[in-house]
Amino acid sequence: MIPDWAKEMNCAVTVCDAEGVILYMNDKAKETFASHGNLVGKNLMGCHNDRSKEIIRSLLETGGSNAYTIEKKGVRKMIYQTAWKEDGVVAGLVEISMVIPSDMPHYVRG
Repeated sequence: MIPDWAKEMNCAVTVCDAEGVILYMNDKAKETFASHGNLVGKNLMGCHNDRSKEIIRSLLETGGSNAYTIEKKGVRKMIYQTAWKEDGVVAGLVEISMVIPSDMPHYVRG
């Protein structure tokens, strides 16, 4: 049996299926979206704008990934979204959201 390795991570992990229905949220994700109630079992399209919905649809169609940073209430975060697959077929998306420092170091390695 695989342990729930993401449950207590210090970043938010949300998983949806190919229809956008949220299958899993770790503790940090639930804490982040607590004001919206329990979102597991709900479709994530209902809480995104048209631009975001198009990105989600594209990721689900192509099996691609999307990464960006945001700042909200003085807190910077990196958002990484990527498709997950079963037997080579896109089965949904995973989003990992983590707080990053404003002066995060960047290293170029050869």
